[in-house]
Amino acid sequence: MSEQKRFVPFVSPETNMAEFTIRALVIGLIMSVVLGAANAYLGLKAGMTIAATYPAAVIGMAVLRIFKGSILEENFARTVGSIGESVAAGAIFTIPAFMIAGVWQEFWSVRHYLEATAIMFVGGVVGILFVTILRRVMVEDRELPFPESVAASEIHKAGRSGKSGAKFLFWAMGLGALIQILKQVQFFAASWEKFIYFAKQKLSFSGGASVEASGGALLSTPGVSPAYMGVGYIIGPNLAALNFTGGLLAWGLFVPLLLYFLGPELLSSLQANGVTEVTDETWIGLANQVWRSIVRPIAIGGMLMSAAYTLYRMRKSLGAGLSRAIGDVKKAAAGSSHEEVRTEKDMPFKWVFIGLILASVATFIIYNYFSGDVVAALVATIVMIVAGFFFAAVSGYLVGLIGSSNNPISGLTISTLIVAAILMVALGVTGMPGIAAVLGVAAVICVAAAVAGEMLQDLKVGHILGGTPWKMQVGDLFGILLSAAVMFFPLLILHQGDINTGGTGLGGKAYPAPQASLMAILAKGIVGGDMAWPLIIVGILMAIGFILLKVKSPMLVCVGMYLPLETSFAIFIGGLIKGILDKISEKRKLNDAQKARVENNGVLLASGLIAGEALVGLLFAFFAVVEIQTPRIFEAPSFLVSLLVFVVVGYVLISTPLKNAGRPDEPAPPSAMA
Repeated sequence: MSEQKRFVPFVSPETNMAEFTIRALVIGLIMSVVLGAANAYLGLKAGMTIAATYPAAVIGMAVLRIFKGSILEENFARTVGSIGESVAAGAIFTIPAFMIAGVWQEFWSVRHYLEATAIMFVGGVVGILFVTILRRVMVEDRELPFPESVAASEIHKAGRSGKSGAKFLFWAMGLGALIQILKQVQFFAASWEKFIYFAKQKLSFSGGASVEASGGALLSTPGVSPAYMGVGYIIGPNLAALNFTGGLLAWGLFVPLLLYFLGPELLSSLQANGVTEVTDETWIGLANQVWRSIVRPIAIGGMLMSAAYTLYRMRKSLGAGLSRAIGDVKKAAAGSSHEEVRTEKDMPFKWVFIGLILASVATFIIYNYFSGDVVAALVATIVMIVAGFFFAAVSGYLVGLIGSSNNPISGLTISTLIVAAILMVALGVTGMPGIAAVLGVAAVICVAAAVAGEMLQDLKVGHILGGTPWKMQVGDLFGILLSAAVMFFPLLILHQGDINTGGTGLGGKAYPAPQASLMAILAKGIVGGDMAWPLIIVGILMAIGFILLKVKSPMLVCVGMYLPLETSFAIFIGGLIKGILDKISEKRKLNDAQKARVENNGVLLASGLIAGEALVGLLFAFFAVVEIQTPRIFEAPSFLVSLLVFVVVGYVLISTPLKNAGRPDEPAPPSAMA
């Protein structure tokens, strides 16, 4: 224990400072809902979420500064505020799968709301309680660098000297909101697409066989979206390029190739059904049908293999996390003698274990409700408890190594889903009850793992700053309760709003929900026997090819195939902007301290663009749900005006960070891009 005593937090354990206050709790709860909703919007559209730790830290500091709040209040508000993002991540990866898989015939009903809320709340509580058991051992582990936690703690410390960066975040939120409003009222076009025809040909084969070939390719511009560009900026040029590569494979190779051979037959089928006039719109519709029916299942096979490869690549870290998990419980229980120190006080372990028992009972009730089979529900509950604990430990361990932004939650969830699906089939629970039970297991595990990683990251920030663990843990329970209660509504608003404006809702073009679609297809395929195995296998083989080529992230390529081209193209533009900024920084010979400030300010700007668009997007979706007509400035807006938006966003994301790089002699903050 002597090594642990050497660590001195920013606020000493003996200091009596305001921390768990009503104002900090309210600010944190508001942020958990707002940032959670923004991440739900982003994840459903782009298949990615961003870490809420940095924007939550900046917003909490900016608001509490008005009330002259303490640094521990800021830490508490950030902790509660960022937990909504992890609940959102768990929700968007799984909840839409119930509808996509056909378990829910419609998205909204009181019953569906209660089902989703119960899943999110139980999963969140389980994640927090498991992390409470593991906290002391993991946050004090000198081998875990916790890069994002260190950066977040430095943001709080910098805020004490008046350098919070809030102006960048809020200014960019305003810009993102303005662009989204102008797009919604059709001041400029959201995107532009054109079908390019191939010449008709007869391909001859040996033996006298021949086939008519025609078709073409669908050209598309990047979508005008500050959020997509913000995502591309944050993940950087290399990863954004990988995502765009998937889009090029889908729309530059697979769709044109398939249309070349299927085009004549598809047209004949349309004409047999009464379609007399073949237009550009007809071919665009066919291209989208081919993409949805054939290319997307191939992408899902690739995502499945990529998730398995991600877990394999992290096998040493996963193995270390699993082997430590059991021992950590004993160490944590043995460390109870240190609970007198404020900075070491967790929630009482007695109440933690009572909470876990109650959560397990609640989980059993949920699974029994879905499956209608007591034995299957009991087995599923045991799987949830065992997998939940190990994955909470693994999630926390990986966050300690690489940060929550890189935590492979979907890979952990898919592996759980496959195990649960095989068990359901073995127990004879098939059809919709079996699919519902499998998705229920995956959903609880997904939320638990996401919450565990985020919670441990925040507890490490508190450890550095001198926060009180039990107060942060109780605060997050409040955050989980509120986030679970309201997170269904952003999903409902986006789903129904898209339907009311002519779309197909979650799982469609506007909100592809790639992870949830993958969960739905796997559950239906294994339990219901409804898997398009030839296409899935083709995707698996394709991903193996990516792995052999040493592609850095095969998952990103496959997600790019699954997304509309305008989405992956816009993300790529954001990555290019970040690449240009990096080149200019190198050319100007900025030192490490200046580069860190450029990166931090850029992350805040990109986060603001994402939040601004997401919140306005939710607002206009709500207008569509309640059937409020919004004005249309132009019936057929020009895309030329849209090009100015890319120029403006690029200029802001490059010039503003460079102008605020600071002097070369100023000390360097840890980078928020860790």
